[in-house]
Amino acid sequence: MSQHDDISAAVSAEADRAKAGEAGQPGAGRLGAGRLGIWGIVFFVISAAAPLTVVVSAGPTSLRMGGIGAPGAMLTCGLVLILFAMGFTAMSRYVTNTGAFYAYAARGLGKPAGIGTALVTVFAYGFLCVCFYGFVGFFAQSTFAALLHIDLPWGVYSVVAALVVALLGYRRIDVGAKVLGVLLTLEVAILLVLAVAVLAQGGPEPVSFASFDPGNVFFAAGAGSLFVVGFGAYLGFEGTAIYAEEAKRPERTVPVATYIAVAFLALFYAFTFWVLTVAFGVDGVLSLARGDAFQDMVFTAGGQFLGEWATVAMQVLIVTSFFACLLAFHNACARYLYSLGREGLLPRALGRTHRKTQSPYVASLVLSAVCLVAVLVCVVAGADPFLGLAIWAYATGVAGLVFAQGVAAVSVVGFFARDRRGHSVWRVIVAPALGALGLIVGFILIATNFEIVTGMEGPVNAVLLLPTPILFVGGIVGGLALKRAKPARYAALTTMATGAPAAGGGTGER
Repeated sequence: MSQHDDISAAVSAEADRAKAGEAGQPGAGRLGAGRLGIWGIVFFVISAAAPLTVVVSAGPTSLRMGGIGAPGAMLTCGLVLILFAMGFTAMSRYVTNTGAFYAYAARGLGKPAGIGTALVTVFAYGFLCVCFYGFVGFFAQSTFAALLHIDLPWGVYSVVAALVVALLGYRRIDVGAKVLGVLLTLEVAILLVLAVAVLAQGGPEPVSFASFDPGNVFFAAGAGSLFVVGFGAYLGFEGTAIYAEEAKRPERTVPVATYIAVAFLALFYAFTFWVLTVAFGVDGVLSLARGDAFQDMVFTAGGQFLGEWATVAMQVLIVTSFFACLLAFHNACARYLYSLGREGLLPRALGRTHRKTQSPYVASLVLSAVCLVAVLVCVVAGADPFLGLAIWAYATGVAGLVFAQGVAAVSVVGFFARDRRGHSVWRVIVAPALGALGLIVGFILIATNFEIVTGMEGPVNAVLLLPTPILFVGGIVGGLALKRAKPARYAALTTMATGAPAAGGGTGER
């Protein structure tokens, strides 16, 4: 018997042991298949991007730092991600795994790179979950105090959010999708109503399209900062592939949901940012952006063009938008933990699913517990929820996730370079390669302008950035060590989910 046959037999035995272990563990098993349609996944992905919070906070911030080209930069970032998505969605037909970037990198660049990417992604998602608890607490505290005169510590709202997220994460995945669908519809609707009012009434200056002039987008002073904010605005778009195991007809649902989500976000961001230049005029919006009250720009526009009710509505919807974002990232992170637990790369208990709801309830509860501890530590320490928790955790998560997106884009090229499987060169080689280049440039811009996002100066920025490359390299080293020490277990990686090829086939041995 050849060495290859020995490994194949050992892989089969490893898989049998895993299945036997699952059978003996209460709640072990697969995720609930066929529960999410195209729009359910779209709601998760767009909610993760939190469009209302992006327009309210990132819009004025990007105009302040990078100038009038902010709308064009948002469109450019969306184009880069569409290029990546062309290959990403083609690959989704051959790789169906809730640990999306992990499986993609493993199949395209080899399993060690897959493990490194998985560690970076879990790290990034975890920090983003924590940061959104800070945002929810901060905005809920100020909103309830202003509108209802209820003055409670921010930690109360964050803890309540943690309990609700834990409950929804425990339930069937489609329950969370319905909640997000309602919240997302409300936040998008209020911004579109505002846009219509602005265009109908007109602003103080003639309508200008200077925001899309390449000179203002790519070559203006501070243009780099536009893309730091821009790529962060699309956080979570890769979540379409994360839900592949729970999707109806994933080979069709995942690609369609990805295109809808990215195209909608690109057009929505560019349009709503541009509407601000109409509402106040080019000179007026820049003057307002450079003032002390720049973060109130969208609220000011709402009050001016719609009335006080719009300002109140947006204050409430900011809180629900951050909650929707939190729920979407919680679900995504829990599924990564579940995938790595199922693979044995993290404790196998994380790979259990609930017998009734088929949710990854152990991973979800563990994540909720970790986030709750982080919130309570900040409360006890007296940290500010915005500056002392949310901002720096957000910046760290954005950097890690854009890095993982870049690796995944390169992985797509690696996967199809050996066999295009009938796809055009443009879709699976050229487009994802251009997307990878854009994402790599995006990560470099984030890293070199990191103090803009964190609001901090000095070595602390390097400390927050370092875990991303360290985890990636550490995952590669660990994967190579596993390959030498336990070749059967190594060969069985990525074969646990539906849609994965049999070990030893294609790129399975890499």
